[in-house]
Amino acid sequence: MFYQCPKCKKTWQYPIEKCPDCFEFLKRVESKKIKVIGISKISVVSMAHIKTPYFTLVLEDESGNKWAQKSFQSYEIGQDFSWAGAGSKDPEAVAVWRVKYDLLEAIEKNIEFLGGLKIGPETKILIIPALNSPKHPYFSENTTPEFLDQTIGYLAAKGAKMENIKIGGQSFNDIPIEASVQKSGILKICLKHNITPLDLGKADFAKKEDFEISQEALQADIAINLAILKIGQASASENIFKLLKKENYLGLKYLYGQKETLKKLQPLLPKILTLAEADFSQMPDKFTVFLGLALAGFNAPNIDRVFNQIQSIGTLPELISDVKVEEISILGRTIEEVQFNNKNI
Repeated sequence: MFYQCPKCKKTWQYPIEKCPDCFEFLKRVESKKIKVIGISKISVVSMAHIKTPYFTLVLEDESGNKWAQKSFQSYEIGQDFSWAGAGSKDPEAVAVWRVKYDLLEAIEKNIEFLGGLKIGPETKILIIPALNSPKHPYFSENTTPEFLDQTIGYLAAKGAKMENIKIGGQSFNDIPIEASVQKSGILKICLKHNITPLDLGKADFAKKEDFEISQEALQADIAINLAILKIGQASASENIFKLLKKENYLGLKYLYGQKETLKKLQPLLPKILTLAEADFSQMPDKFTVFLGLALAGFNAPNIDRVFNQIQSIGTLPELISDVKVEEISILGRTIEEVQFNNKNI
């Protein structure tokens, strides 16, 4: 994605909002046709590039914009470049994108790789942000305000009406959900878009087999699990449990454990799109690191498994211990391209 001044036509690779010469708002310009114009083979290992050899490609689009791209696939000068699996209809696939400056681009590209969403003025949408504790956004404990804001912006651009978008969550501990909504900055984004956040724990639930599932989720045309990924955890999968009544979830967790509970729950839920944020992420010791990633898919355990593979996690969380990463189709950026060295975890 590039950003161009509509008046002087100067172009930037980062969103500076206004042209410094013309003071015009920049327009987003997407690269459509991409060619390889330069290739370097890299053999030196580093923390962010743990597998070698790989290739650093210099790419150029139809407008003459240039940038560098890491790749494990070999190319020839002049060859067309494309990302893996765009428009896939595989419900088990996971889309991966490297976030540079633009979260909206990451959301757009990941959903594009998954085949897109059909959204109209009447489409009812439920967004379930991760609201784990009352902490400020820089702790990366909850969905960040920026990620929620850009997700709503994407839905609006596709034709969704604000009155048909609901944002809901609930607390599974003794801290009221209102505290997490306010301190995380999520409330500010809700007010910006005139959306009243819902406490799903105080709303209605429908009984399905052993489960009590939120009516808001069952009545939505599209449910979006807005997860924030954490190194060494299965946080995308765990956020889906917020669609259950608290007492019901705690009882099932005690009887079956999280893995069996999720396995029984998934067939009873509507199709849920998980948009997973990993621009910054927490390590097990709560230290926050920059990763610059966004993942998406319709199978949350697959997303957690791919993310933990990207972070080179040795011991997997019990919830996703049976998920085989080699059986998951990866779209967009490959695992090897974005893999990070966390062998010490």
